[in-house]
Amino acid sequence: MAATLSRTDFEFKGQKGVYHGKVRDVYDIDDRLLVMVATDRISAFDVVLPKGIPYKGQVLNQIAEYFLDATADIVPNWKVAVPDPMATVGLKCEPLKIEMIVRGYLTGSAWREYAAGAREICGVPLPDGMRENERFPHPILTPTTKADEGHDENISREEIIARGIVAPEVYEQVERYALALFERGQKMAAERGLILVDTKYEFGLLDGKVILIDEIHTPDSSRYFYADGYDERFEKGEPQRQLSKEFVRQWLISNGFMGKEGQKMPEMTDEYCEEVSRRYIELYEHITGKQFLPADESDLKARIFDNVSACLATE
Repeated sequence: MAATLSRTDFEFKGQKGVYHGKVRDVYDIDDRLLVMVATDRISAFDVVLPKGIPYKGQVLNQIAEYFLDATADIVPNWKVAVPDPMATVGLKCEPLKIEMIVRGYLTGSAWREYAAGAREICGVPLPDGMRENERFPHPILTPTTKADEGHDENISREEIIARGIVAPEVYEQVERYALALFERGQKMAAERGLILVDTKYEFGLLDGKVILIDEIHTPDSSRYFYADGYDERFEKGEPQRQLSKEFVRQWLISNGFMGKEGQKMPEMTDEYCEEVSRRYIELYEHITGKQFLPADESDLKARIFDNVSACLATE
């Protein structure tokens, strides 16, 4: 199996600290810049799985770069440079303590809640009689709290404002940005024969200005269906062909794991990891229209360190 990057412990010039997230390692440079390294770790149900996925970090970082550039006219974003296929250097912002989930279809966790009887998600009413993978008349916003550890929790617009998590005028701006980004993402996906089903966006503040941060429209933050055959599969009640991390969640569920206490993580064979890798690469090529070019993996850490260090020396 190809080499994978599971963890980094770099010491860059001007480094103030490092945060190891579920998937990304984020380095603070002089409280001014961030270096975000997309590792090959993969998470589901807020649990990091025991094996990395070859080329996953490169896929995520390069898809995020593609969409940050393609949406910069809608909202300013944090990206300054992409010095390495697995790393982005950007502006350090104060993150808002919410994630903006935009859903165009009733699927995934929203469907599981709906099937269990819920008719409201995050304060958004849902009509009776909907079916799995059915398109909403209009995309809906279902925000979550942004937990430093553990599970994010659904929260309504009204509760966010009432609890003072985000100021009303900032939330309204973020809401507009999220819906506009989703519209652009759906249009770009449609041009490639895909449906952007749902996604999440994160925002921060820099000198009082709202900035789009983190990744955007990647398979870790988004769900895609193939447009071809969607209607036929929906009418027959068949599962949709999709390019997203949902197939990993379904694999875990089928093996009795949903991140709950006492449940055992199923074995991730090399063959399974390679299959997941192929799906990530397939999405990259579908959504960008570009051939995926695997970066040199002979010494991932040295390559990233050298490339990022050279970039920081010029910033």
